[in-house]
This record gives sequence, structure tokens and C-alpha cells, in this order.
Amino acid sequence: MPSKGFRVSALGLAGLGVAGVVMLHWMVFFWVPTEASMGIIQRVFYIHVPAAWVAFFAFGIVALCSAVYLWLGDDKLDRAAVAAAEGGMVFTTVVLVTGPLWGKIAWGTFWTWEPRLTLTLLLWFIYLGYFMVRSSTDNPERGKRFAAVVGIVGALDIPLIHLSVIWFRSLHPEPVVLKPEGPSLDPDMLLTLGVGFGSFTLLFLGVFMLRYAVGSAEARFEADLREARA
Repeated sequence: MPSKGFRVSALGLAGLGVAGVVMLHWMVFFWVPTEASMGIIQRVFYIHVPAAWVAFFAFGIVALCSAVYLWLGDDKLDRAAVAAAEGGMVFTTVVLVTGPLWGKIAWGTFWTWEPRLTLTLLLWFIYLGYFMVRSSTDNPERGKRFAAVVGIVGALDIPLIHLSVIWFRSLHPEPVVLKPEGPSLDPDMLLTLGVGFGSFTLLFLGVFMLRYAVGSAEARFEADLREARA
């Protein structure tokens, strides 16, 4: 079970993340300049894009922990993968909610089956399947292994989402930050986006660590219960 220091660190990261999110919303509503072509609705960008980054980061952790779990069979890695997957699902949901709100003003519709939207929705359903597969068999260990495979395969969708606006005709604009020639954003906009990236990442890491600690406590309780029944 994680130490007290681990739990305190988790709470500290989560607290910093919450403070950062509060600051981000102040910057979005009262500080950052309004984008000339899209107007006020463009401010969703500072929530939408960092949420997407954290979702990808979380599912990357799932894939890495799942791969090593299949190799070593250590349940700690499976618990870490589950904690990351839960966070990834939350942030992907944020992406899928904020995106259509932005799209309604920018494109005139909440949803269109263009490549990036479709692939992001597919990612959400893949990781929904990750949780469903875990309980699909009578053998918990087999369910964990099946879920680990889903977690690894699901992460392959992440680079497709990022590159879809370059490879296919898409309503989404091409990247404005991750460009070979550098970001093409106003410095104040770039700073606001950076606060979004930092605060969402800290919040995710704090909650991820806390969820891992809870999972470890649950596993310890179940082990003690089995010993008591033996």
C-alpha cells in the first residue's frame, strides 16, 4: 500500500491542479485577448486542447503499464493502468463535450463525422471496452490480461487522431502549437494554453495517484479477507 508521503504528494498535486484550473478560468474569461476570426467561442480552445493532451497522456500510461503488466504480471501495474484509464475517460469526455460546443458556433453543427471527431469518439469507446472486458470473464486474471491488450491497442488511435488533420480532409484546423516552425499563437494566448496544460496535468497526476492508492487499499482489504476465510 502506498506510503503516507505518497498520499500527501498526491493531494498536493491535486490541490495545485485545482488552483491552476481556477487561474486558467480567470485568464480565459478576463485576461486572454479575444481571437479575431472566431471571437468569444475560441476561448473553449484553452479547455479543449489541454483536456485532449491529458487524455492522450493518460491512455499512454495505460498502454505502457498494460504492456509491462503482460510481461511481469505485477498487479501494481494493472492498478496503475486502471487509475490512468479512469482519468483518461474523464478528460476524453471533456474533449467530446467542449468540441461540439465549439463546433456549433464555428461549423454550424454540434457533430459531423469528420476524421478527428470520429477517431476521438472511437478512442472513448475503446476505453469503455477496456472496463467492460475486465469483468467479461469469470477469471479475474484473464479479464485483466484481455483489458491490458485493449489498453495497448487503444493507444494506437492516439497518433491517428493527431495526424488526421494532416492526412485527411478535415474541418479541424492544422496544429497551431506543435509545428516544425514553432507555435503561431499570440504570446498571451500561448501562456494561457500553457497554464491549461500545466494545471490539467497536475490535476490528473494528483487524482491518478489518489485513485492508485485507493485501488491498492482495496486490493489489500480483499487479500486480508481471503486470508481470514481460509
